Amino acid sequence: MDPLALTLIELGAVVFCLGLLARLAGRIGMSPIPLYLLGGLAFGAGGIIKLEGMHEFAHLSGEIGVILLLLMLGLEYTAAELFTGLRRSWQAGVLDLILNFLPGAGLALLLGWGGVGAMVMGGVTYISSSGIAAKVITDLGRLGNRETPVVLSILVFEDLAMAVYLPILTALLAGVSFLGGLTTVGVALAVVSLVLMVALRHGHRVSKAVHSENSEVFLLNVLGAALLVAGLASAMQVSAAVGAFMLGIAISGATAHNATRILEPLRDLFAAIFFVAFGLNTDPSSIPPVLGWALVLALITAVTKMATGIWAAKRAGIARPGRFRAGATLIARGEFSIVIAGLALASGAIPDELAALATAYVLIMAVMGPLAARYVEPLVKSVLPPAGIAAKA
Repeated sequence: MDPLALTLIELGAVVFCLGLLARLAGRIGMSPIPLYLLGGLAFGAGGIIKLEGMHEFAHLSGEIGVILLLLMLGLEYTAAELFTGLRRSWQAGVLDLILNFLPGAGLALLLGWGGVGAMVMGGVTYISSSGIAAKVITDLGRLGNRETPVVLSILVFEDLAMAVYLPILTALLAGVSFLGGLTTVGVALAVVSLVLMVALRHGHRVSKAVHSENSEVFLLNVLGAALLVAGLASAMQVSAAVGAFMLGIAISGATAHNATRILEPLRDLFAAIFFVAFGLNTDPSSIPPVLGWALVLALITAVTKMATGIWAAKRAGIARPGRFRAGATLIARGEFSIVIAGLALASGAIPDELAALATAYVLIMAVMGPLAARYVEPLVKSVLPPAGIAAKA
């Protein structure tokens, strides 16, 4: 068959199936991420049917998906909000980092994957899924709850930590020398600091540069700027994803709101292909040997995320049900854990078993997180005396 025809047929079938999976996920009230990953596993190396024609397109589309995910995350915040969130949540953020980075890093060392593997798995277990957390908060009607600002502050701290972590990880995966790694990290920190300063003082100028009343021009401006900045960041040995995130922070006000609205369908499409592409590159037969470790890691890090949320909410003076709601909302891992594992897999610097473990872990946590957030409050209410809850809620 003609290669172009084969690619179009496979791509059309994959995108159509993604729509069916997203519809199924919506009906059963869960994130579609686990289903996208399973779809990729089913049609990749070692799967039911191996798709041969769309690998190159899937790789490039996956990179664009990561850029759009981070761009739109940055659009959710202004530089001032990031600084305010950092000041409010730094103690809880440090506790979150310690409790949730160490389990993944420790397991990687235990399994003999070395320092680079420890750095990758630590990031996979550390970062909560902002997308799943936001959807859970919205779906359960908790936007006005007292614990929600605490959850968002911790997520903001994690996003800032990623802006530092990803350049360091990129340097390690590239196998640069210690001095070269320090230089790369120094450049990355300088770039991040500069962009935050520009966003804080001149964000309105950046917004004006990309804004247009014409939706077509606006879409092209924002998307083109995101790809350009991501490419330049990558050329400077700073993660392309971080470059997109920084651009999102620099865009503010009504421009950020309009950009979110106009980019959302593109993000959903390319992000879905990214998760499928990650699954395509993972052999399903490599998952059963690490499934036990994935379950152990899931249980440990579910408890550590709960502890983080409970401690942070308690410090904010929130009653016990709210503390448990905060902790449960943070449990889910998803898009950014796969972004980290995808960067590592593409570099060829990690064993295939690590990618399999990350996939199994995210599948478990992306399902466990929303379920825990939904049922933790009834569980707490069944344990606590009703009068006590009524008095403190």
